[in-house]
Amino acid sequence: MTDDQAPVSPRDPMWLTPEERGAGITKDLKVAARRFLCPVCGHEFSLFQSRAVACIACPKANQNCPYVRCPFCDNEFPISGFIVPDKVDAVHMNNYADGVFDKWMDSFGITRR
Repeated sequence: MTDDQAPVSPRDPMWLTPEERGAGITKDLKVAARRFLCPVCGHEFSLFQSRAVACIACPKANQNCPYVRCPFCDNEFPISGFIVPDKVDAVHMNNYADGVFDKWMDSFGITRR
């Protein structure tokens, strides 16, 4: 695994430009939007993309699911060790992503199953 594909913790020091801070970008957002290569098909995807596309119909998607699913080939990988380095970060990022999607769905009057 190359350094640019290594798991990243939102607890680690991370550079945010003044423009990013001004736009409300956080370390959590940067980790959730970071693109990773699927080890099976080679396509790039992010945690957000996985949750919004591949996991949208899965009942475990908003229950701290420990996996991330490639929206291209439908293979699953543990979030811990793939997106983030450990289980603590996996739970944190799951909660963050769930909150973002819940807020988005609430703004459109959509309810989760």
